[in-house]
Amino acid sequence: MSGSVWAGAAVAAVTAGYALFSRRLATTVVSAPMVFTGCGIAIGPIGLGLLDLKHDAGPVLTLVEAALTLVLFTDAMSVRPRDLRLGGFLPGRLLGIGLPLTIGAGWLLAWPLLPGLTLWELALLGAVLAPTDAALGKTAVSDRRVPPLVRGGLNVESGLNDGMALPFFVLFLAALPGTMASEEGAAGVFWRALVLSTAWGLAVGGIGGWLLRRSRARGWITGDWRQAFVLAVAAGAYAPAVAFEGSGFIAAWVAGFAFGVSLRRSGPAEAPAEASAKAPAKAPAEASAKAPARAPAAVDDTAGLAEHLAGLLASLSFLVFGAVLLGPTLDDLDWRIIVYAVLSLTVVRMLPVALSLARTGLALPTVAYIGWFGPRGLASVVFGLLLVEEHVPGVQLLGRVIAVTVALSILLHGMSAVVLAKRYGAWYRKAADRRPRLREDLPGGGEAGHPPTAR
Repeated sequence: MSGSVWAGAAVAAVTAGYALFSRRLATTVVSAPMVFTGCGIAIGPIGLGLLDLKHDAGPVLTLVEAALTLVLFTDAMSVRPRDLRLGGFLPGRLLGIGLPLTIGAGWLLAWPLLPGLTLWELALLGAVLAPTDAALGKTAVSDRRVPPLVRGGLNVESGLNDGMALPFFVLFLAALPGTMASEEGAAGVFWRALVLSTAWGLAVGGIGGWLLRRSRARGWITGDWRQAFVLAVAAGAYAPAVAFEGSGFIAAWVAGFAFGVSLRRSGPAEAPAEASAKAPAKAPAEASAKAPARAPAAVDDTAGLAEHLAGLLASLSFLVFGAVLLGPTLDDLDWRIIVYAVLSLTVVRMLPVALSLARTGLALPTVAYIGWFGPRGLASVVFGLLLVEEHVPGVQLLGRVIAVTVALSILLHGMSAVVLAKRYGAWYRKAADRRPRLREDLPGGGEAGHPPTAR
């Protein structure tokens, strides 16, 4: 059999094995990214040699791009406008102040530690390692002992900062001589990747949400096809944007947000025909008492298939990451790379968070907790592989830095999430008993509708 067949068999075996023990592993500090990354190293060039970027670049890039597209779409889809209003100062400050400062800090700290990289290559590194991935330490944003303000703020930040980092990545890439993006120039990239892709995403997502809402109201669509429709909208946003040389990722992210907003708008009563036919008849008074005042959001049940598929593809992306990025990097480690990776997960994240949350009234333990849980994950992996595809001159060094940073994040954030959520929750409970009007006690807190997918 060919190498690709053996690689497919190995991927299937890893996926099946994790699935069989997934509930048991969920009670431990061993996360899905840890398992898939470790298995990726085992089947990569330094292990069994079944998966190699040189020979499998096409399928690898397709997989990780599909994963990020669905993650961007479903994450943005799950964020409600009211999440940004209730306790909105937290995600607003993290995204509006903390994210640009994180990119700038990553850029500046890389300068003395990574000689040989140009100014724009250093800027690219800052942008690649800025987005966070809440799923790597999902206990931190799902543990009910943590106040809703903090859980929601971290969840909303993670859902939106992937997309908000994309314009920086695209523009820095266009400014770097020698890349395919630079051939079009920064102005051309700005219009195609930012303006046209954003407009296309808004149109596809808004119209898609409106069509689905109207179809549900008339009972024309079944539950299964409702979930398949979400995948079609995500693909419909991504593919044409790539075809007109824009950014499929930006289009998918914007489309997800527009789709969620459009789908939640009040309108005709959205009781699907099949549900109405199966439900027993109720007395008018009972039906009136239980009927919502406005149309239900109907997003969680609609996005289920897309979220599960995004989670699966993201897990497989970590397997690919372990095989084609991390494995080869372990053979060529340098102390500067390790130092920068540690700084990226601490100073580069925590200092901007502290500055962005200054004068908010949040206690120091809360600021430290939010600052620590900024894990680097799927978006950084995909951006790193895109640098390979774009033939960035310093891609070998950039790839090693990205690989080590993400690997440390998978390990450190995954192992610390349960312990620190428990300790922070205990501190919050005691602090709330002593001071009943803590800033952390704000209701709502921008908490997203559901925990992050297990990327």
